[in-house]
Amino acid sequence: MREVGIPHPRLPLPEPGQGDDPQAFLAWLMDAIPMVEHLGIREMRWEGESLVWELALGPNLNDKGTGFGGALTAQTTLLGWCWATLWLRQRGYARDVVVAEASQRFLAPVTGDYRIVCAAQSEQGPASLAERLTSRGRGRIALVQQLWCGETLCLEAHGDYAVLAAG
Repeated sequence: MREVGIPHPRLPLPEPGQGDDPQAFLAWLMDAIPMVEHLGIREMRWEGESLVWELALGPNLNDKGTGFGGALTAQTTLLGWCWATLWLRQRGYARDVVVAEASQRFLAPVTGDYRIVCAAQSEQGPASLAERLTSRGRGRIALVQQLWCGETLCLEAHGDYAVLAAG
């Protein structure tokens, strides 16, 4: 069990030019953030520039038998954090990432297993973040997370993630 106020050890950076093994990162994440093992994440993978989670609905049910909004919100926020953290690690940065602002719009009930897709809000976002990291040592990126149940878009979330300066 994690102790309050004690940071979890960082995962070693991948070899230069290599990305993290998604399953190894997910295993580390479950140790680092105890609630993650209860979110029903079945798979994490990159699809181009998008990070995708496949999730089971069972652990995330509400009293109505559909997806619990609080769990879904936590998942979209955490997936954005993962996108930013993995993007940084792929480029050799071991930095802290925090969510600065987040919003969600619920569009339809989640009635079965689902997937959440996270990507940069704008095509220029990653390049802009890279430039800010070089010039200022810190930066921000806007990300969008979409939750799909089959072909139905059930939730769209937006998050602004800050990359803190080294030190």
